[in-house]
Amino acid sequence: MQKTVVLNIVGLTKSLIGKNTPFLAKWAAAAQQTSIKPVLPAVTCTAQSSYLTGKWPEEHGIVGNGWYFRDEDEVKLWRQSNKLVQAPKVWEIAKAADPNFTVANMGWWYNMNTTADYTLTPRPQYLADGRKLPDCYTQPADLRDKLQAELGTFPLFSYWGPKTSIKSSKWIADASKITDNLYNPTLTLIYLPHLDYNLQRIGPSDPRIAKDLQEIDAVAGDLIAFYEAKGAQVMVLSEYGISDVNQPVHLNRVLREKGYLHVRVERGTELLDMAMSKAFAVADHQVAHVYVKDAAKVSEVKQMLQQVDGVEEVLEGKERYKYRLAHERCGELVVVAKANAWFTYYFWLDDKKAPDYARMVDIHKKPGYDPVELFIDPKIKFPLPLVAGKLLRKKLGFRTVLDIIPLDATLVKGSHGRIPEDKNEWPLLLTKYKKDMPQEVQAVDVFDLILDHLQVPKPEPVFIA
Repeated sequence: MQKTVVLNIVGLTKSLIGKNTPFLAKWAAAAQQTSIKPVLPAVTCTAQSSYLTGKWPEEHGIVGNGWYFRDEDEVKLWRQSNKLVQAPKVWEIAKAADPNFTVANMGWWYNMNTTADYTLTPRPQYLADGRKLPDCYTQPADLRDKLQAELGTFPLFSYWGPKTSIKSSKWIADASKITDNLYNPTLTLIYLPHLDYNLQRIGPSDPRIAKDLQEIDAVAGDLIAFYEAKGAQVMVLSEYGISDVNQPVHLNRVLREKGYLHVRVERGTELLDMAMSKAFAVADHQVAHVYVKDAAKVSEVKQMLQQVDGVEEVLEGKERYKYRLAHERCGELVVVAKANAWFTYYFWLDDKKAPDYARMVDIHKKPGYDPVELFIDPKIKFPLPLVAGKLLRKKLGFRTVLDIIPLDATLVKGSHGRIPEDKNEWPLLLTKYKKDMPQEVQAVDVFDLILDHLQVPKPEPVFIA
């Protein structure tokens, strides 16, 4: 097989390649450029699963970065087990064709309990005293020790939160090179999230994005040079493009005001009670799943949500087939935002009653995605001494919380999830593969393109009588 590398530069679009990406601009000029029509929702977990299985969400089951687990009455985002993906992966097809094939998955999602040979995924240590320590998970287990001995501890707080920087993408890139030197995998999947941060914080139109583009260009250039020197075929792609937004939409607050959403009060703060709610939304950027307990109320809730300012579409039942999204994990309703809008998870009506996790980086407790975690509350006059003091108290064994995240959703200037009308905001695929590429492909076609680069025959379709 042909040694192949898939470089996932999150948020990269045609409109971002130019003077601030000198390496990628030169490399792209000598490559074929293809636009990827994004899957809906155009979010990390759904896009990656569609790329790696060649299936739509209605088939592989990854309907967002998280969903409502009905049997547990809990919303769970950013799960890790690859068993949640209900379709064969591209590397499993390649392994069936050649038992000598190996794959390294360096940061793509659902990277635990997987059939991949070599893996890396962020995985903090959660200590009994409440502390969260930066760390990562690898397969084989001792790869973690080799990587961190050479590169230092995985920079978790540069990977997500107010302190995000190029450090995490650079660490993953360097870890990928070490892994390649150790094992020489046939296929390597590399996740570089750096552009995702400021594109959401300040939006793609902000001139300050130039620095982020220059930083990721340097990391990508180093990786491409490394792998091409080894004779690898390199594909550069992204999962989605990020659009400018200026309107947060609080679906759960609307549902609460209309009597559908239930909260309970603990220690003076409010918590979303999903089991007792007639309807609630799991917000995921510009798409939300609305779970409605009583089937007789679905149309009623739909009509109400269609009137909400910032909502473009509300899909019910078979209407979800429009985006090949009708899986049992979906909400009874799927809501899509207008181009300039995005959905918050906020359900409280008074900030004084917001749950404690709302002011923290806490991706597992919040019942929806929260890009406001990228900010430090601008009302805090001296944030660095405050954070340093809290961290010191944690190290000394005192209980404290990093409650520094604002509750102002208007700070967010970029989002994604819907399918943009402007194709310049679609994800991009670049390759020097000699076979002619179409000008536009579906997200599910990336699966076949990876197999083509590996020179693996496509599996025959299975017909069920």
